[in-house]
Amino acid sequence: MKFCSECGAAVEKTIPEGDTRLRAVCSGCETIHYVNPKVIAGTLPIWQDQVLLCKRAIEPRKGYWTLPAGFLENGETVEVGAARETTEEANARLENMSLYTIFSLPHISQVYMFFRADLADLDFSSGTESLEVALFNEAEIPWDELAFPVINKTLEYYFADRQNDKFPTHYEDILFRRRT
Repeated sequence: MKFCSECGAAVEKTIPEGDTRLRAVCSGCETIHYVNPKVIAGTLPIWQDQVLLCKRAIEPRKGYWTLPAGFLENGETVEVGAARETTEEANARLENMSLYTIFSLPHISQVYMFFRADLADLDFSSGTESLEVALFNEAEIPWDELAFPVINKTLEYYFADRQNDKFPTHYEDILFRRRT
């Protein structure tokens, strides 16, 4: 950020009084511009012993499989955002949503939250951000073609939890170290 979105004056990187982090501070109106992590909301849609995956039509990772998910919009709850993303990407309706996995990825300043949910019916189709959507049982999951580590981990948790028919909420930090 080079200019203030409030008044247009130049911003400076400085530690504001009473703060401990370097921030973009307006040299004119003194507005502090905070940059905070993005929240990604999604679902793990289930039909009997299968899960619904979407093949991405957009970058990043175009052509790879994912669970329906995307950035939370202002004014949305996480659950509403997750359901909206499922409608946008898979034209699917859900029932019985419950928070299932939370992943913190500080290296890219993102937090992922997935809800386990039942598909209301088999009336689903590709949305504008999906090349195709399909149901997969555990043996059919294209593990080498999954778009992101959080998708692998959510599916791994689900298939392990399904063995015991217990589905606790899972939290995990995914930390990547930079190579030196």
